[in-house]
Amino acid sequence: MKLRVDYRASLRLVGTVLKYLAVPLSFPLVVSLYYGESVMPFVVTMGLTVLVGSGLEQLSESSDIGAREGFLMVAATWFAVTVVGAIPFLIEANGIPFVTSAIHPESTLANPVNALFESMSGFTTTGATVLGDISFDSHTRGIMMWRQLTQWLGGMGIVVLAVAILPELSVGGAQLMDAEAPGPGIEKLTPRIAETARALWGAYLGLTVLEIVLLYGLNVTGFAPNMDVYNAIAHGLTTMPTGGFSPEARSIEAFSAAAQWVIIPFMVAAGTNFALFWHVLTGEPKKLVRDTEFKFYLGVIGVISAILAAVLFLGDGLVSVAPSGGTYDQLYLEGVRNAIIGGPESSLRQSVFQVVSIVTTTGYASMDFNAWSAPTQYGLLFAMFIGGSAGSTGGAIKIVRWYVILKSLRRELFTTAHPEAIRPVRLAGRAVDERAIRGIYAFTLLYLVLFFVSTGLVHLDAARIGLQVSVLESMSAVAATLGNVGPGFGVVGPMGSYLDFSNSSKLYMVLLMWVGRLEILPVLVLFTPEYWRR
Repeated sequence: MKLRVDYRASLRLVGTVLKYLAVPLSFPLVVSLYYGESVMPFVVTMGLTVLVGSGLEQLSESSDIGAREGFLMVAATWFAVTVVGAIPFLIEANGIPFVTSAIHPESTLANPVNALFESMSGFTTTGATVLGDISFDSHTRGIMMWRQLTQWLGGMGIVVLAVAILPELSVGGAQLMDAEAPGPGIEKLTPRIAETARALWGAYLGLTVLEIVLLYGLNVTGFAPNMDVYNAIAHGLTTMPTGGFSPEARSIEAFSAAAQWVIIPFMVAAGTNFALFWHVLTGEPKKLVRDTEFKFYLGVIGVISAILAAVLFLGDGLVSVAPSGGTYDQLYLEGVRNAIIGGPESSLRQSVFQVVSIVTTTGYASMDFNAWSAPTQYGLLFAMFIGGSAGSTGGAIKIVRWYVILKSLRRELFTTAHPEAIRPVRLAGRAVDERAIRGIYAFTLLYLVLFFVSTGLVHLDAARIGLQVSVLESMSAVAATLGNVGPGFGVVGPMGSYLDFSNSSKLYMVLLMWVGRLEILPVLVLFTPEYWRR
């Protein structure tokens, strides 16, 4: 059987991306040098990725690819960079015989499955973690910065970045960006796709730098004493990609209210279609305020935040007794209850922060929302399925799909009462193609089926090893990994981790993060015979 896919051309481009992955690895290397730490985890990884990448480039002389090769290249690239990204974690924890000794052998990332999980969570901007101890006592500052950087690289998309800066990838850039970009489609902003990629990454970089400057400014002015340069850079690198990793064990709860308020608008921006920022910068700000998806996105965040803020303010949104063996104790609970109940600023801030973080799939936490009551937690679980805008760095189903689904359902109700009527579904004044609507329904159904099936599998596997997790905890773990959200509830809450799950469950969640970031179909299509046959 002759293959219909030129896999050699796809793997050649994968090799190109891997070869240039050595460049961003130099940043945590510099951090390690500054703090007097071992640089061997990064030196070895840089050498390996250049060697493997250069080898893959020899498989083909052609860079010409079509849609099929684009799917293969994107899916393979994301998995390949995840494997490379895990290598520094493994070297720090295990060392290399006759080359370098282990730096932190106590690290939970000594387990290759855990290292792969952490790397996939980083590059897919999920933010779920298997670190047993998030501190500089168990990890070097260089390794922790690499963990942050994986999310920044994955946010706007590794392949989109490659299309923007590597001329050999610009030939098939349209196919690659369509396969990788989150959401139903990507708007071509300029005549050349490479220029579009550069425009998107330019907006992304600009917002990242702006946030870092503002966060460090809070430190200089005394409003955020522990937001030093390292923390400002670290959190700037994981806000805009809606990543959620933090070098602080308590996430954003470790910082002042002022820092939390500054981070909120950047999370909102990260969940917005980046093409809109390009229009603003090119003198068309009205496109932002008039965009239907953007207005619906802000409206959803506003409504959910207002409801949860009222519930928290009245005291019904918090539990009254801390469970034994949980991620918080009674003293912590009494502190948050005193601050939130009857406190307008605190209740509003906690509600808005958590809703924005979950809807945009950032995954930061300004408090341990395991202390929230069951109804408010189900509200957050619902928010995990919403997602950011198409063309944003957010995950999950995406707000534009929900908007089209609601409009089409309204259309069905209307045409049921008026069978003779012809009423197209419109988005931003333009009729949405019926094939696109069917595609949205198919994707959403596939997403929900995968969620429920995966919940059952994860819950059964937890029972197999004797891990006591509730159905809500299993649901949140799957929703958080498939939707690239990060934290869930219970053991996988914002101050917990996925460490207690079995290796098989963690490997399955690696798969969920991978297919979730690429929106399921570009990965699943690779496993169909029709994709490969001529």
